Amino acid sequence: MIDQFINFIIRPPRAQYNPDHYLWEKEFILSGKKYQRKDLELKNARGYTLQCSHYLPFSVPEDISLPCVVYCHGNSGCRADANEAAVILLPSNITVFTLDFSGSGLSDGDHVSLGWHEKEDLKMVVSYLREDKQVSRIGLWGRSMGAVTCLLYGAEDSSIAGMVLDSAFSNLYRLMMELVDVYKIRLPKFTLKMVVQYMRRVIEKKAKFDIMDLNCLQAAPKTFIPVLFGHANDDDFVHPHHSDLISESYAGNKNTIKFEGDHNSIRPQIFYDSVCIFFYNVLRPPHIPKARRFEKYYSMRDTRVGSAVDEDVLYDIVSSLRSSTIDDAASSSASTTISNSILSSKSEIREETTHGCGEPVDSKDEPNSPTEDYFSYCGSTKESWGGDNDSEVFATPLGSMRETLEEQKGEKNQKKKKKKAETVGKKLKPDRFEKLESISRRLRLCILKGYAHRRHQSS
Repeated sequence: MIDQFINFIIRPPRAQYNPDHYLWEKEFILSGKKYQRKDLELKNARGYTLQCSHYLPFSVPEDISLPCVVYCHGNSGCRADANEAAVILLPSNITVFTLDFSGSGLSDGDHVSLGWHEKEDLKMVVSYLREDKQVSRIGLWGRSMGAVTCLLYGAEDSSIAGMVLDSAFSNLYRLMMELVDVYKIRLPKFTLKMVVQYMRRVIEKKAKFDIMDLNCLQAAPKTFIPVLFGHANDDDFVHPHHSDLISESYAGNKNTIKFEGDHNSIRPQIFYDSVCIFFYNVLRPPHIPKARRFEKYYSMRDTRVGSAVDEDVLYDIVSSLRSSTIDDAASSSASTTISNSILSSKSEIREETTHGCGEPVDSKDEPNSPTEDYFSYCGSTKESWGGDNDSEVFATPLGSMRETLEEQKGEKNQKKKKKKAETVGKKLKPDRFEKLESISRRLRLCILKGYAHRRHQSS
């Protein structure tokens, strides 16, 4: 029984997982933006190799540095526990770094220390992030053992911008005494102290730390980092009064949020909202402007518009065509029909992922921001625009426009012959029709010019 209790502290069930199945993919879409997962290995002071992952935007301008939050898992957890943190923080331009502590997950080591040695692992991670020029402020987010790890490290490094401590215990000795009652280990009080001393010697021999030194109440008065405490009301493993004791002796700015659930339950949305607001205030992430670069290639029958075409001219033509048709929408029913045909034909233009010679295209256009509480998770870096690849695509929007004009002229001739008392749409003015023809010629010229240029290069 005593040996099982010792293993419960220093050798809990170890998380075994496949990173390709339980972590976010190497490239994924979240809230309409593209992100990546960078896996790396770091070696701690004891020579153990730690498996780490860094979630960050797929492309960040070199002159912009983003804040980072290091997520620290519990005693039986792993870096997969940071998936929720990535969902919450990445849309706010806050990157997320997570790791398997020594003795946990896929990292080296045989035992955990509930925060004592994990503190050194965290110190090594922070040093690594300090050397990265594209990382600005650093925050810490820990749960259970990870929360104790953050607090112990925060007492030594005041440069940390902020911490979120979820279900931290005040000191290990108090926690062990409470677990004896929880698991109903019936021992006389005079023998209980002897058992604790025996466990202390065994743990110090195996895991190389003293359980009496693991005391957050000694670190809290020396810590001035802004902190958000979180604890579940029905936590029977680490009772909520542990967070209350730490908060009472904490020296820095602090706030506490209590919520429904137990030690291992999924946290409610109100807690995640509070965490997101807290880190946004203390880390102050920069705003990354949406750069609109015309690097997409569209299929127009057998012709592809590529870099050989002056895209500025092409977009000016399309923009002027749209504005010219919208201006006269109120005065001409025919113009309204033309505008609709332009929109319908533009919707049939499909995005291509390769050049005319089969080279891949790197598209960096950012879509519009989605509504609140919405995110999409995509296993592929390619975005599907829908539609059938064999469907007909007009060479230009004016191709369908001429067909519409001819049909309208035929209907008007029939109505005139029958002399019905119905209102008919106004005909296009000659100068307006000439203007559309001029735009059509310019558009065809640009496309054919680019096509001839590519044919010359391939030959």
